[in-house]
Amino acid sequence: MVLAELADRANAVFRSQKTNAMVAEGRTGLEGPRLVLAKPNSFMNLSGGPVAALLRFYKLDPEQLIVVHDELDIPFDKLKIKFGGGHGGHNGIRDIISAVGTGDFTRVRVGIGRPPGRQPAADFVLRDFASTERSVLPNLLTDAADAVESIARDGLTAAQLRFHTAGE
Repeated sequence: MVLAELADRANAVFRSQKTNAMVAEGRTGLEGPRLVLAKPNSFMNLSGGPVAALLRFYKLDPEQLIVVHDELDIPFDKLKIKFGGGHGGHNGIRDIISAVGTGDFTRVRVGIGRPPGRQPAADFVLRDFASTERSVLPNLLTDAADAVESIARDGLTAAQLRFHTAGE
């Protein structure tokens, strides 16, 4: 959903690409940095292969990669930006780290919160958003897309200062 927002902003259209991903290319604003937006055709848990293939195809270093993903450990409607680190139990990030050979890439971690009660995490992340969440979701998607653009345009530190709430 965040990538769809970014593609809309850049007037970019997703097209099938030989790296097993849908890819859209565009700029952040008229003269902003070029973004290559990619949605792997695989399940998130198996996205490492397509991500590694895209990095090779575009001749990019992992340090230039920005991965947007859901995060159980962040409350719904919050986001955090970080560079590097482990997978934190996120199987998609685990697969990307394995395929790329490093965890040294930027992550825009979009908070979805923890499942209620004893609901399995896998069921929780695959469910539709609750009605109360749907009312806030457009703002969260806008913030996440703004964060990606800010990282590309202004750098990691500036984006973190802009999007992290003081005291968190």
